[in-house]
Amino acid sequence: MSISAFMEENFKHFNARETLDAAKAYHEFTQNGGKMVLALAGAMSTGEMGISLAKMIRAGQIHAISTTGANLEEDIFNLIGNKDYKPVPRYRYLSPEEDEQIRDQKFYRVTDTCLTYDVMVWLEKQLIPYWQAAAKNKESYFPYEYMYRLIRDGHLDGKAQIPIENSWVIAACEMDIPVYTPGWEDSTMGNAFTARVINNDISSHSVVKHGTEQFQHLIEWYKKNGLNNPIGFFEIGGGIAGDFAMCVVPCIIEDLEEECDYWRYFCHIGDSNLTYGSYSGCASNEKVTWHKLHKETPAFSINSDATIVAPLIFHYVMEKYAEEVANKKAVHNLVFK
Repeated sequence: MSISAFMEENFKHFNARETLDAAKAYHEFTQNGGKMVLALAGAMSTGEMGISLAKMIRAGQIHAISTTGANLEEDIFNLIGNKDYKPVPRYRYLSPEEDEQIRDQKFYRVTDTCLTYDVMVWLEKQLIPYWQAAAKNKESYFPYEYMYRLIRDGHLDGKAQIPIENSWVIAACEMDIPVYTPGWEDSTMGNAFTARVINNDISSHSVVKHGTEQFQHLIEWYKKNGLNNPIGFFEIGGGIAGDFAMCVVPCIIEDLEEECDYWRYFCHIGDSNLTYGSYSGCASNEKVTWHKLHKETPAFSINSDATIVAPLIFHYVMEKYAEEVANKKAVHNLVFK
């Protein structure tokens, strides 16, 4: 039984039904020409979301990404360091002393997985010459553009410890889609870059484009792509990765005082409770008051673990997409036989 058939047979109520409804609406939205922006928060790259996410990107089911700087770099960390990672299946029962031992062994724990120090140092060493060259030439690039240059210049060739098709950053590079990283300084490479400016290895902060420049670029992307296509929003987690991107519409409407279509699809996967005043947990109807969603926007809120739910939705969409492609080929062959 396919995943889509399994979901249609079993997902009848509660978060399960919401998951199925969101998947159905996602497929319908993109099949009708909609373009999807993905907001990726949490430790999804270390959680190996790339296994399913990369397929979605390559199939043209995701058209732009807003993510934390940590997810951008951790996808590359995972690509070249996965076999050196240390799993910690009983992480709930670690003592502070055991976590200290992990640290002293040059590992950094993300829930049940310990990343290696060496992979972080390696990536920083690859990026420093690009940062320095940009400073010398008085150039400025987005964090993702530096990653794309590393990929295209062959720095990762022969270094993959997992199937290279499981890297969502490489998939995004192949499809040449923008990856926005609001708050990039809150990442290992962001920290490293700042340190290199402080110690004068890099002459200026300006070689990396930061928040407001990224926001302007996303506004321009939204306006250009929204001329002929509805734009949707698929949010994993919350925080800055989500709200940064969602604020594009109210900025266009209220600050630029221009006409703009609202987000025309919305799905949020998270575990935050709306009664605590969190952005991540606020209901979709609250976003209507901020000019983020239209009152008729199909909106779904799934309270669950994104590492379980998002791959299910992605696989559902991919299976339906494959069916559509197969049907089109069959019709083509019938007509031109």
